Amino acid sequence: QVQLVESGGGLVQAGGSLRLSCAASGRIFSSSAMGWFRQAPGKEREFVAAISWSGGTIYLADSVKGRFTISRDNAKNTAFLQMNSLKPEDTAVYYCAARSLGAATIHSSDFRSWGQGTQVTVSS
Repeated sequence: QVQLVESGGGLVQAGGSLRLSCAASGRIFSSSAMGWFRQAPGKEREFVAAISWSGGTIYLADSVKGRFTISRDNAKNTAFLQMNSLKPEDTAVYYCAARSLGAATIHSSDFRSWGQGTQVTVSS
């Protein structure tokens, strides 16, 4: 099991940027695919981005392509979500997740470990 702690959320104006971090501890981070999901009030949790254990495979939701990037630093056991050109519709609680396998996937059911989430609020 991987323990995950997100940070970097906050309030930002539309068009601004935030960088979310996900610090991992526990089992081997470097062999785990990582993902970011988000949940807005009254909506289901949705996929945002995923990265394989090596960083060689990346998936991004269509709604964030060209604005968000996902990356990881295996030496620091940390995954990142860089969010640029933020829109009010990006407002949500953002969750970091880890798989027990190294292949990236867009399905939340494939991820075994989850963080507590960090709030991102984008004002218009």
